[in-house]
Amino acid sequence: MNNLIMRLFKFIQSEAHAFLNRFEDPVKLIEQGIRDLKKDFDESMKSVAQIKAISIGAKKELEVKKQIASDYEQKALIILQKAKNNELDSTEADRLASEALKKRQDALNEVQRLSEEIKKYDSSLSGMEKKITELKNKIKESENEYNSLKARAVVAKTTKKVNQQLSSVSSDSTMAMLEEMKTKIQEEENLAEAYAETKTIETSIDDEINKAIGTNLDVQQALSEMKQKLIANPDNQDKIEDLKKELDS
Repeated sequence: MNNLIMRLFKFIQSEAHAFLNRFEDPVKLIEQGIRDLKKDFDESMKSVAQIKAISIGAKKELEVKKQIASDYEQKALIILQKAKNNELDSTEADRLASEALKKRQDALNEVQRLSEEIKKYDSSLSGMEKKITELKNKIKESENEYNSLKARAVVAKTTKKVNQQLSSVSSDSTMAMLEEMKTKIQEEENLAEAYAETKTIETSIDDEINKAIGTNLDVQQALSEMKQKLIANPDNQDKIEDLKKELDS
């Protein structure tokens, strides 16, 4: 039993550093080791129960033998008392009392034998219960260690998968499409900005042209039409000059 426990824990210690890279085989081996420990535990419990049953039976028999020895002792005393009271022939009394005392001694011998056996049973039970407690603790420690290693293995496996995906993402078609989309969007934004700047340039040129002319074209047209009307009336010539000055100002 102890050898099995030592082999299991040496295996766990030696395989702990390689467990993450070789997940399934160690898991199966440790699970089998724990099952073997539990099987030994169950068998040990059965043995303990059997020894306890034998010990309980021996203790019960011991009490019976003690009572028998006591009873034969009382019978021998009663017989001797009757002989003393002349109720029983002394020779016959001595014979019967002797037989009673022999049976008493046989019972006492059984008491002695049973007492020694019970001591052996109790000693064996004490040692076995101690080993069972130790085995129970080892099973619990093994299960805790196993659960911890199994959880670490799952995390490591998942992390490895994620890292592998991240390491290949630069060449992935999806990332390439995203990069291409970013380039196209940037081109569209640049073109929109260029159109906005072009419109600003055209507006500025129109402003420069109108400024060079010095007046609005619609105003010039109105002035021309008004001149035609006023030419027909010489008296209004002064008004034309005044209007021209006002428009130019």
